[in-house]
Amino acid sequence: MNKELDNIPVRDARDRSNAEFKSGGKTPAWQRSEGKNPEGGLNQKGVDSYRAANPGSKLKTAVTTPPSKLKKGSKSAKRRKSFCARMKGMRKRQKASNNTGKDRLSLSLKKWNC
Repeated sequence: MNKELDNIPVRDARDRSNAEFKSGGKTPAWQRSEGKNPEGGLNQKGVDSYRAANPGSKLKTAVTTPPSKLKKGSKSAKRRKSFCARMKGMRKRQKASNNTGKDRLSLSLKKWNC
């Protein structure tokens, strides 16, 4: 074995503790308020930063089209239905004191027309 190579620290690809991000912050935009939509969910900047931090991700922004305008059985309609089913389950697990209507879960359910 080469002794010089033994002293080089190996960095895990998932270790982002020392990473610098495009906006200069220490955390990606999807974890800060600038990547979050005030009406619930992530905005496009948040989705883009999530994809940059997680290569191969297929994260998309919310389906905000009203259900009556969506074509039944379309990709968007199925995605919306799936999201609503998953998040309504989260609502059941939420404490009543957290269900103020202004929490992130309530806002995202409202945005997705659930």
